[in-house]
Amino acid sequence: MTSPLLSETGVGPAQVPASSLAALLARWLPRQRWFTGQGRDITGVSVAAATALTADCYHLLVRVDQRGSADGDHYQVLLGIAAQVPPRMSPSLIGEVEARPGERLMVYDAVHDHRAAIVLLERLRRGGVTGHLRFESLPRTAVPCGLTPRVLDVEQSNTSIVYGDELILKLFRHVQPGINPDLEVTGALARHGFTQVPAPVGWFQTESPFWSTLGMVQPFLTDSTDGWELALESSRHHTGFTDEARELGRTTGELHVALAKAFPTDPGPADQPAQLADVMTHKLLRAAARVPQLRPYVPALQEIYAAAATAGGHPPLQRTHGDLHLGQVLRAHGRWHIVDFEGEPAKPVPERRADRSPVADVAGMLRSFDYAAQSGGAFHPRWGDRCREAFCAGYAESGGFDPRAVPAALSAHEADRAVYEVVYESVYRPDRIQVPLNAVARLCATHATAPADPAGPSQASEPSGPSDRLAQES
Repeated sequence: MTSPLLSETGVGPAQVPASSLAALLARWLPRQRWFTGQGRDITGVSVAAATALTADCYHLLVRVDQRGSADGDHYQVLLGIAAQVPPRMSPSLIGEVEARPGERLMVYDAVHDHRAAIVLLERLRRGGVTGHLRFESLPRTAVPCGLTPRVLDVEQSNTSIVYGDELILKLFRHVQPGINPDLEVTGALARHGFTQVPAPVGWFQTESPFWSTLGMVQPFLTDSTDGWELALESSRHHTGFTDEARELGRTTGELHVALAKAFPTDPGPADQPAQLADVMTHKLLRAAARVPQLRPYVPALQEIYAAAATAGGHPPLQRTHGDLHLGQVLRAHGRWHIVDFEGEPAKPVPERRADRSPVADVAGMLRSFDYAAQSGGAFHPRWGDRCREAFCAGYAESGGFDPRAVPAALSAHEADRAVYEVVYESVYRPDRIQVPLNAVARLCATHATAPADPAGPSQASEPSGPSDRLAQES
């Protein structure tokens, strides 16, 4: 049902002109970390759905059309529209528009407005429908009221609001049709008794212009530190991190076992490794077309993928984390906890929900250890080597297979991840592009000198080059 706030003339009771609002958003959206269309020209911005949360705050689904894309992308925005905004909101100001002749209104990002955050939690506590939004919570779970909100000030692909150090609400900024994998996976793991992933206690969704998950609430892990910060501190000061890395490997293996119970596994077709090699090669060629520095490594990378296509011992396909790295794990109360099962937000939801090899998650974490070894002003390869070996050893204790026993598959997944990192850094942090390029070079050199039928410890325990936290990406 179309919201009464949505019209051809504008948004809100003051009817901010649609053209003025579109122009503001077209300038503001590309500057946001969670905007997935970086580097492509915007050809159109429109409001697909709008609902009033307060007298001057609106929940919007904004459609953005860009050159080279057949379908528009949708983003979730909390928009404040008022004659004046308090000084504390000035950093969140998007711009100024003329609603009527002589009447100027301020438009701001209302995620940082405590009133809007409190209203969202209250809607989740009460449940029900408000405009195009439907709020749900688990019947056995009471969402408390009166909690003070604060927005987490971290670089990530979504926005998280913490309430009184008890709950955390994640707003999925890039909105696609269907259930978000983060809600789907954490809910399934909770039903199967896996306690090292915070269980969802509430969520909200939209049914216009399509059905989609917009946000979810989970318990907030107090006194927690993310794995990236812990690993970086250890790398900088040359302190031991192998015990933590081994435990993280065991936790990751336990996670994969739990996921295999919560979701059906798929042995895949007999030629699945060859199909995967073709997909990796296709991504490589597209990446090399965008980033010239990759082109000298294309032949060697294709050989790495081809070696994985003909190697045996691949584990069955299953649901995985989808974007595992040190920024996606938290250390709290003496245990590791795994968060953020959304996958890569730029990818279509069906692709993020698809079964994958668990080796991909392992490779993502190994790349993250390399990034930690490279960051902080010095490269500490031996620290990275020890952490990688310890992680694989821990995984082998609980995950059903030893990643070091499938070296060809692990090398291919590491190379695929490193290629992704090169493209990412070329767009977002070009000053860091040499970090994954060094990893690509080392993977290619290791493959060139490896025996045709390696035995003993696999390439997983060898350094694949410096790395960094592509981390807080998702």
